[in-house]
Amino acid sequence: MIEKDPEYPLNPGHRGSDHERWMRQALAEAIRAYELDEVPIGCVIVQEGRIIARGHNLTEQLKDSTAHAEMIAITSASATIESRYLTNTTLYVTIEPCSMCAGAIVLARIPRLVFGAYDIKAGACGTLYNIPQDKQLNHQVEIIPGVLDAECAGLVQEYFQNQRKV
Repeated sequence: MIEKDPEYPLNPGHRGSDHERWMRQALAEAIRAYELDEVPIGCVIVQEGRIIARGHNLTEQLKDSTAHAEMIAITSASATIESRYLTNTTLYVTIEPCSMCAGAIVLARIPRLVFGAYDIKAGACGTLYNIPQDKQLNHQVEIIPGVLDAECAGLVQEYFQNQRKV
């Protein structure tokens, strides 16, 4: 389902508040994952001021190590626009993508990635690696990190603190 945000600017420029607005939608997806006892990572893909796909981690529910929020959202977006290439989109995700998801972002030709918190253990978009901006690949991605980083990191930290109590 495509969702229109009535306050999205008609020009192609991006303001900080736009990124925060979409990241809050990704956070809502992360909360859905949390409620399913999944690592709370959420993602939305936006094209022309509309959410064309949503995803949240489902690795436990699906018993599938590839069922990351980004992978689910990319698959959904491709089905929505009937193309494997997601040009003219922005992917918003609450935590820095891993190497698998970063590779998928490149392969889908997503031009812009906005993420919340850095992932010091598995981040492949600036922390451990920088796959989306590797000049050896045929597509590079603009990366905007740190949008609502404290909220995004806090949700994951709370999840793992609760897991340790069990």
